Amino acid sequence: MILLIDSSTPTFTVTVVDGEHKRCHFSWEAGRELARNILTYLNEALASSEATWDDIIGIGVFEGPGSFTGLRIGITVVNTIAQANSVAIVGARGEAWQDQALNKLAAGEHQQVIMPYYGSEAHITSPRK
Repeated sequence: MILLIDSSTPTFTVTVVDGEHKRCHFSWEAGRELARNILTYLNEALASSEATWDDIIGIGVFEGPGSFTGLRIGITVVNTIAQANSVAIVGARGEAWQDQALNKLAAGEHQQVIMPYYGSEAHITSPRK
């Protein structure tokens, strides 16, 4: 199975794709709770798909643009999961990012680390003190 993950908006989405390209979509209104709940969301998606982490052979992740914090959290978590489980991971952008990620994985591509693409300079506020 392949996980396709998008954390670029307040709605966190996961698509589970089996070997026949059957897609099961899941989404959660994560808001400001993504860091706290992302592993729960991923485990729920796997359980609903009757899959385990051992069934995952690849991860595709939306690189951006999007929320600075959402991308940073989501991509960091999936990079860590991919490395810990020796699973191929690829990033993609644009409207057809899911198909691009699936094509990359099917071609045997594997990126060691996915980096977020923000589309512009990050808007980081200065400390008030």
